[in-house]
Amino acid sequence: MTYWLFKSEAEVWSWDQQVAKGDEGEQWDGVRNYQARNNMRQMKVGDLGFFYHSRAEKEIVGIVSVCGEAHPDSTTDDPRWECVDIKAVRPFTTPVTLAMCKADPRLENMVLVNNSRLSVQPVTEEEWKVVCELGNTAP
Repeated sequence: MTYWLFKSEAEVWSWDQQVAKGDEGEQWDGVRNYQARNNMRQMKVGDLGFFYHSRAEKEIVGIVSVCGEAHPDSTTDDPRWECVDIKAVRPFTTPVTLAMCKADPRLENMVLVNNSRLSVQPVTEEEWKVVCELGNTAP
């Protein structure tokens, strides 16, 4: 199992919209960063990820699961861009803010803390456990 973080602007694609897609899930499209795309190429069905609202909220609000491995992004004809499909698993009991992550020394090496602009990023197993603990949510 590998862990990830998916960033979305709530006004573009929110946690509630993700939840509404049910088990069918939704493709994580529109990513135009090679590092983020390469991260998605590594994902396997069943991998878990944090759903992060960027912009004003800057908080992790839920857990998602990869339900479809990398495939062409349907929002472009450019074959360089691929995406995965994800589905909502459960919301966080308490959202975990970027400030909370930055304040916790156990997360000092987390990509989110050091490169908050990357839209799809890896999360270590230890970081996963710490963030879930901060959010009072079962890993």
